[in-house]
Amino acid sequence: QVQLVESGGGLVQPGGSLRLSCAASGWIFSIYPMGWYRQAPGKQRELVAKITSDGMTTYADSVKGRFTISRDNAQNTIYLQMNSLKPEDTAVYYCNTHPMPVNNWGQGTQVTVSS
Repeated sequence: QVQLVESGGGLVQPGGSLRLSCAASGWIFSIYPMGWYRQAPGKQRELVAKITSDGMTTYADSVKGRFTISRDNAQNTIYLQMNSLKPEDTAVYYCNTHPMPVNNWGQGTQVTVSS
């Protein structure tokens, strides 16, 4: 069965940094495009960044230049390095395949940016 476990979130001041991790198991990770999603209170879940199986990356305009997505296929893990964090980045962050996510989303990891 597919399992996705996000970690690395926390409370950080504006301008700070966090590194999120997503560990995948139960599937052939290396062949799938992956994405980081986030959902802020009262808002729809949105795609923040994606990475193809061969490492090509794309970012939402709101995070471009500040966030970096990467993957380690040997460890079945993707990462999201978040720099220059803003209060509007506050959300629960999830990982999943993209553009067709699997149904069993993980619990996500909370990122709170506040002074």
